[in-house]
Amino acid sequence: MKKLLLPLITACSITLISANASAQILSIASPPQGSVWNTMSNGIANVGRSKANINLVVQPYSGNRAMMDAVNQGLAEFAINDVNDAIVAVQGVADYKGKKRSHLRVALRISPQPIGIFVRQDSGINRIDDLKGKRVASGWNAFPIGRPHMEAMLATGGLTWDDVKNIPVPDLIRAADNLSSGRLDATYFAVGGPKVAEVDASVGGVKFLPVKADQSALNAVLKIRPAFYFSEVKPAPHLVGIDKPTQMLTWDNVLIVNDKVSDESVYQLVKAILENKEALIQIFPGFKALAVNTPNKNYPGIQYHPGAVRYFKEKGLWEK
Repeated sequence: MKKLLLPLITACSITLISANASAQILSIASPPQGSVWNTMSNGIANVGRSKANINLVVQPYSGNRAMMDAVNQGLAEFAINDVNDAIVAVQGVADYKGKKRSHLRVALRISPQPIGIFVRQDSGINRIDDLKGKRVASGWNAFPIGRPHMEAMLATGGLTWDDVKNIPVPDLIRAADNLSSGRLDATYFAVGGPKVAEVDASVGGVKFLPVKADQSALNAVLKIRPAFYFSEVKPAPHLVGIDKPTQMLTWDNVLIVNDKVSDESVYQLVKAILENKEALIQIFPGFKALAVNTPNKNYPGIQYHPGAVRYFKEKGLWEK
């Protein structure tokens, strides 16, 4: 009897362990609804659940610093972020001064992310240097990444915070609302953000301002963050505010993960994302830029999670 019971108990134990593993809830920290990262996070969670049976939920936070702290502390497993912000978080400098967020790793380079300062179509503002003396979103206490982003874009036009009227805002969504209501002349957003389309409809049209993309401008922005670059954005139906090819400040969206998350969980999520591009595009057209052939870069000051490296090596995508 004992001999018969032992295999049965073992089998039941394995089944319970497997069930618990599949039932484990993982979370993606994101900014509030209306942001590009929140939209992308919901798309990834949807594909993770439907294509890979990963129990993934989106957990909104006030902004990037709160997101990075949540992942670093293990309160959330993943988050989409600007790689520049992740780098300074790991190093414990700039907005993260005083404490290194040493548990942060990169799981995946998702896509290039152009950003831009946008204004009302009828504002008479056509270039970055036209913002001199204008009311520009500043402060960004709940979304501190906004400060270096705005600072870098102003720098491409030879401007600093001293050249514009600083109007404090807490975050992206509130800044966009202030532009809509007339309290601001200019703020910024990721190109393709749903909130931009909302403002466009409320004010009769918005436009993004191009940046100068010469070496002098690049030198200026690299003094602010180590992994900015420029890219050209072409008009597309979902890119509100872009009516002609436009040079934009750009960073890489990356999926950040806590280093304690299991290799298998990271491997499976990276696999689900890179092997289901069409499903992701159906959820959010911005996933057309998903970097399926170049999902990793050698970024300064931050490492990749071993589970991600395993997948990249299996598929011949790993670049040291």
